[in-house]
Amino acid sequence: MNAKLDEKDQAILLLIQENSKLTANQIAKKINIPITTVFAKIKRMEDQGVIKQYRAILAPQKLNLGTTAFILASVSYSKNNEPPITQRDVAEEIARLPEVQEVHIITGNWDLLVKLRAENVETIGKFVVDKLRRIKGLDKTLTCMVFETIKESTSLHQQLKQDPQ
Repeated sequence: MNAKLDEKDQAILLLIQENSKLTANQIAKKINIPITTVFAKIKRMEDQGVIKQYRAILAPQKLNLGTTAFILASVSYSKNNEPPITQRDVAEEIARLPEVQEVHIITGNWDLLVKLRAENVETIGKFVVDKLRRIKGLDKTLTCMVFETIKESTSLHQQLKQDPQ
């Protein structure tokens, strides 16, 4: 079910994506609507699941986690008469590892895409060899190291500016 969002809903979402610490009063002033309307709209969007969470975005470099890798992984669906393993089974197991930021089930020559942040290349190598490749059903991996990140965002700004219907 897609939520029906009006212009004020979209304005609120744009503002809280930029700064989730804004108060309802600050939002109301910025978009020129009553504070009670802001509260009601935010509550409705939370109830509908449009707003999933509020969280801080941390600076990985400041936390000694400045090395990023994307890992492509291939799943071995069955071996030696064992019950078959699915992409989802392996993805869920990888997602339990605390170093992993994202896990995506993908199409193409690879089955999964994993995003990882760590202290350095050596730490990522140890993770791949000692943790990732030990997961049952994982067949092979290809690690792509990030040299520089030009854009990284969790925002849905452009999509909100378009007609959501």
